Amino acid sequence: MKKLIGNLIQGLFLISSTVTTLTVLLIVFFLFSEGLSMFKESPLEGENILAVHSNNKVKTVSAEQIKNIFDRKITHWSEIGGSADSIILFTSQDFDTYFNADDLGPKFEHLPRKIDSLINSTPGIIAVFSSRYIPPHFRGKLIEVSNVSLNSFMSGREWFPTAHPAVQLGVLPLILGTLWVSLIAILIALPIGLATSIYMAEVASVRMRNLLKPVIELLAGIPSVVYGFFGLIIIVPMIQDIFNLPVGETALAGSIVLAIMALPTIITVSEDALRNTPRAMKEASLALGANRWQTIRRVVIPYSISGIAAAAILGIGRAIGETCFGHSVRLALS
Repeated sequence: MKKLIGNLIQGLFLISSTVTTLTVLLIVFFLFSEGLSMFKESPLEGENILAVHSNNKVKTVSAEQIKNIFDRKITHWSEIGGSADSIILFTSQDFDTYFNADDLGPKFEHLPRKIDSLINSTPGIIAVFSSRYIPPHFRGKLIEVSNVSLNSFMSGREWFPTAHPAVQLGVLPLILGTLWVSLIAILIALPIGLATSIYMAEVASVRMRNLLKPVIELLAGIPSVVYGFFGLIIIVPMIQDIFNLPVGETALAGSIVLAIMALPTIITVSEDALRNTPRAMKEASLALGANRWQTIRRVVIPYSISGIAAAAILGIGRAIGETCFGHSVRLALS
């Protein structure tokens, strides 16, 4: 009977672990498949198309070039491999400028023909309009927009997923911001956390250690949004006043908040590693004439270096994880 119950429990554990593993793999696969779809779709917004004069030599443009054209940073076709004509923009917002109500008709039934005539008579034009307004015998030329490549995605400096007429998808500032903020956070948290763990493990009294340890472990369980709110109402105004800045939402503010979040993890893991140093090693060091601080520096810390490294890695992981989560929320909301 006991063997049957043991086999049943073992089977339940096996089924549970298998289902959990498959669920995680399916979630990861779903996220990657959804993310890869943006590399296969045109960056043009909705059903928009790009049309130019039939004699225009340009066949393909990138989303960045489109943005520069609309920002008037590119004003001549020669800058992107075309003729010397000036670029003339035409979008759906220019319908009233070029056409009156009689030209378009009550239900815009004449709009395709008017667009075709305008493009055919304007050599330097680039027209952005919905594909449903393209006439059956279009005399202009449609130009393609390059899909977002992995290189442009990783090296792009702008993230505007709702930009008109072509989206801008570049995550380089997000990656660099994550690394920069996380690095500063660890440079702040690691020395403070290590010093606190040494104090708790080797200097503090038993009463003080028993008081501090539960408090620090409790801090590790506080939700990230609480730390963020604390940083917003305390750290941000403080940095703004100290450095006389117009706004306080800087990388330093984020780094300080992340350092505070990583401190409980670093302190707890490091303190446990330091306390695992054999008592005989510390007594031998003291017997040879070393004082307490020499023993800590030459015996305790070298013996516990693996645990301290694990604490640093866990702290870095939390800092980077929270920064990435914040950027993910920002991307989703944008």
